Order: sequence, then structure tokens, then C-alpha cells
Amino acid sequence: MSITLPVAAAEVLITSPGPQVSETVHQLLGQGARVTIEASDDPAVAPLLADLAGRGLATVETGPDPRGFAVTLRDPGLHQAAPEPAAASGNNTGRVTLVGGGPGDLGLLTIAGLEALRTADVIVTDRLAPLSALAHARPDAEVIHVGKIPRGAFTPQEEINRLLVEHARAGRDVVRLKGGDSFVFGRGGEEWNACVEAGLPVHVIPGVTSSVAVPALAGIPVTHRGLSQGFVVVSGHVAPGDERSDVSWASLATSGLTIVLLMGIAALPEISAALVAAGLDPQTPAACVADGGMPSQREVRATVSTIAVEATAAGLTPPAITIIGRVVGALTPQ
Repeated sequence: MSITLPVAAAEVLITSPGPQVSETVHQLLGQGARVTIEASDDPAVAPLLADLAGRGLATVETGPDPRGFAVTLRDPGLHQAAPEPAAASGNNTGRVTLVGGGPGDLGLLTIAGLEALRTADVIVTDRLAPLSALAHARPDAEVIHVGKIPRGAFTPQEEINRLLVEHARAGRDVVRLKGGDSFVFGRGGEEWNACVEAGLPVHVIPGVTSSVAVPALAGIPVTHRGLSQGFVVVSGHVAPGDERSDVSWASLATSGLTIVLLMGIAALPEISAALVAAGLDPQTPAACVADGGMPSQREVRATVSTIAVEATAAGLTPPAITIIGRVVGALTPQ
């Protein structure tokens, strides 16, 4: 459902938030609004509100006074009826399109990605995708949220694969919408394989990967002449000492390359310590950028030996990207 504010940069209050409240918030943020949401104890909604508040996308209040806001609206997604499943087109088999949505800003979604959303019968979306783009979907399109909300809903990858296959086998045009790029820590490869093994055609629309875009939005080039001849993108999902980690942190420490760390907030103290212990100069510049591309984007800059402490002190939470290398200081401040 599309929302248009009557005034620009308005203070907006959302009452009676529903399960689609994240879509509502993203639409309002795209119009420059500052959003406050009435608190809810609904177990299906409360984790969504905590996630939005934790990322700085909205403020959550108990019993807010509507008189303090320029616009008050009842969450339009609360009582929105689920559309009937789209009828199969002329073909017995549909298709799946993996769409990389970029870091979250609608402007960083590709034209091809937006067109795929406009024509899709079914959209299976993550929480970090550009949710405001869903306003461009067909009114009868079915939107299925499969995001992994901290302390909230979690959809196993096997279930996501099953949904893609089930709807495409029913003759529907299915779009799998993700944040960033589907093949950069997006499990797009697993979804591709599941669909192909089921005999379904799969198309890929690359996305603007956050590993490059978020540093750029913070004024940090991942390469710069005289400072770095390359960069490496690595997952920090597990700490260096974890038996599941197969990253050679010692090799990265002496590579001379810019290190771009995704999903590494929780393990950042251990990762930083491992890099320094392996020979990386403890004074190497570092930066941590949270919610890159969103109105709530925030960052801290420090050194590799202090970045974990500074990020914690600043209250940075996932999604966040850490950049380690001399490129952090490459650009002259405006």
C-alpha cells in the first residue's frame, strides 16, 4: 500500500502497528519523515518495533500524545487483507528472480530490480531489503516476509527455499528480494541451487553490494592510489577462535589490503585482537558504519586496536560494516 504524506519532513506518529509496520516506516522515511510508533505488546509486532528502534529508524513510545505530531496515521498494514494467490499465467511453471536490493535506500535499487518487483506475483523479502520498494508492487502481489529479526521471527533457509519452489511450481513469477547483493553473504547460491534442482528457471539481478557502497556513503574508498591496491570482503559472523571459522586472519593482517568486515559487530573485539596479534599495526585506521544508506546512518572512526570499544560506546548495532586500512583517512573532509 502506497502512502503519501501531506507535508514534507513531518513528525509522524504510527498507531496500532501491525506485522507490516516496517514497510510503513520505510515508506515514510523515504519522504523525509521522522517516525514515532506507538508501543505494542503483540508478540508478532514487538520484536519489529525493537528492531526499528535499535537501528535508529523510528522511536517507540508508550501512550504518545497525537497532538505533538504533524501527521498521525493508523498503520495501514494492520488490517490489510492478504491478497489471493496470483493465478498462474499461461505456463505450468513460473520462475524465480533473485534481486539484490542494495543497502536499503530505494535510490540504490537498480532499475531492473524495481521492474522485477513491479511485475512479480509473489515477493519473498528480507528485513534489510529496501522495503519502501514494495509500494511499487502490484496490488494483488503476495508479499512474504522471511527476515531474521533479532529476538524475533526467524525463517530457516530451508523454508525460504521451499517457498520459492512452491510458488514458482504453481506458475507464479517469484521475486526473492534481498539487501545488498544476493551472492555476497546473501545465500543466493543456495536458493539458486534449490530452484534449479527443482527444475525451475532462475534469473539474477545483481545488487549494489553494501561491502563497497556503505564505505563509499561514509566517504571511504575501499581502494586508493598509494594506499591500497585491493580489498577483501570477509564475514565476521564467527570469531577467530571459533571452530567454525575458516578465515586466515593472520594472512589478512599482513596482506596490505583493505579489510571490509560484514556481520562482525559482536566478534569485533576478537577480530581486532587477532589482526594485531598477527602483525597488523595497531594504529591502522578503522571505521565502523551502521545502517549505511539509511537516514539513521551513523559511524565511528578509530584505530584497529580501539574500534571495537568505540563502536560499543557509540551504541552501533547490526547491520554494520567495519573498514580496516589506510583508506579510512584517504579523503579530505568536506
